[in-house]
Amino acid sequence: MSNLNLTASIAWLNAHAHAASQSKCAENVRLALQAGGVDIPPVAARNFAKNYGPLLLAQNFTEVTGGAPSSPQKGDIVVIQPYPGGNIAGHIAMYNGHQWVSDFRQIDMWGGPGYRSNKPPFKIYRSQGAE
Repeated sequence: MSNLNLTASIAWLNAHAHAASQSKCAENVRLALQAGGVDIPPVAARNFAKNYGPLLLAQNFTEVTGGAPSSPQKGDIVVIQPYPGGNIAGHIAMYNGHQWVSDFRQIDMWGGPGYRSNKPPFKIYRSQGAE
């Protein structure tokens, strides 16, 4: 289990975010977590965003229930499952205190029109050891 240095993680995420998707949400969030001291090996995640829930739970994150996604906290991570006809990898993003960021600056938690209209299952995770 690792404690997340939230400042370092969000600084990395913000510095590497693009204006539009680069189709690298899982890689970007994984590298942002790594910058904050949480190591999730790329092989463990298989680079599929939808697989990150158990990996986050193993790193001192807990699942947020109630209030989400309307009241995200800085450092929250959303893991969204795929929707029919969409990317089989799903989607992942971190809330930087102002907006959701993955490999790009998102307009909302969903990260794209397909997710927004289909609203597939998702879970939000929060670090319990964030500094």
